[in-house]
Amino acid sequence: MKIPFGTITVTEKSKELIGRALAANRLSSGKYVREFENEFAELVGVKEAVAVGSGTDADALAVAVLHDYGAQRGDEVIIPSLSFVATGNAILQAGFTPVFVDVDRKTLNIDTAKIEKAVTQKTKAIMPVHLMGKPADMDTINAIAKKHNLLVIEDAAEAHGAVYKGRNAGSLGDMGAFSLYVAHIISTVEGGIVTTNNPDFAEVLRSLRSHGRACKCESCVLNTASAYCAKRFRYGENEDIRFIFERIGFSSKMNELEAAVGLGNLEVYDAILNKRRENLYYLIENFERFVPCLVTIKKETYEEIGPHALPIIIQEKAKFTRTQLVNYLEKSGIDTRTLFSSMPTQCHGFGYLGHKIGDFPNAEYIGENGIHIGVHQDLGRQECDFILNTIEKFLQNHA
Repeated sequence: MKIPFGTITVTEKSKELIGRALAANRLSSGKYVREFENEFAELVGVKEAVAVGSGTDADALAVAVLHDYGAQRGDEVIIPSLSFVATGNAILQAGFTPVFVDVDRKTLNIDTAKIEKAVTQKTKAIMPVHLMGKPADMDTINAIAKKHNLLVIEDAAEAHGAVYKGRNAGSLGDMGAFSLYVAHIISTVEGGIVTTNNPDFAEVLRSLRSHGRACKCESCVLNTASAYCAKRFRYGENEDIRFIFERIGFSSKMNELEAAVGLGNLEVYDAILNKRRENLYYLIENFERFVPCLVTIKKETYEEIGPHALPIIIQEKAKFTRTQLVNYLEKSGIDTRTLFSSMPTQCHGFGYLGHKIGDFPNAEYIGENGIHIGVHQDLGRQECDFILNTIEKFLQNHA
């Protein structure tokens, strides 16, 4: 049996829309992108959604909005030390300095008890990560942000379908940044999207994704229909709004073909989400037998976990290494991924910030001893049982 980490669902609707876009020869960002944005916003329960080129760009552009509200280059954004490296990269790409806080080993998320100690006069925002789709402690994070007049930007890359106390991930802060990469619940193959209830933030985001242009309407008449635009010369004679740049921007537009794949995914979203959640919860419920050698996350009564993958952390009492476990799983046909790294101390690119091994012990432990396994919609009970039985056999051999 083969258990690949991820999959993508490309529906008949997506194929039809791709065909229409190709036939019309209008492939850059247009009506399908706008339709996808509207439907995604409705799904999350927010007023606005702005589609961009990747989940990393979603993080970076959301943070870059801060420059329009008084932030200076080099100001600080607080993030967890454990995440996919894109979180830290995005902060730097937006012109800010990442300030890292260790995580809670049980939840994998930022340790809220340590956030306030990291706040300085240069802090402008907190970016919690809902790692593996498990919601961060947003009540505490929002309270700290309110106390210190900070924005909260959710890194919801893996949190499609996550719910915290009745509210969807992506609606819990000032902005939410999602990845739409091929292995995620909603995919556009590559792509990302930022959600917000603030129309002013959305307007800035539309400018940022297109080089910082002054042209930032929700739907561009010129781009979708090559029609007359009354705003084109609003800045005066010979001042084309499309070539006036109000801010430092990015090149990060979603195209029509990607949006077509996303629209098809939205059409079957409930089925994909329910299948993946069924798989994840079944694995979590049956994982207790592997304690104290292996643990995973737990579901709290007030939340729904966004079923991205099954995280597994090797504990101190285990008589084997991560490499041994990974090799056994891979040889058995089960695809695995490491559970990321402590960005400031285990990712060399951040070395110039001056952190040293031991500064973030929980993140570092998970970075050395964590893996995750797919729970995607192409798997079922048989595959889940195969995963559990394979792990059990491995543990029996390493008792």
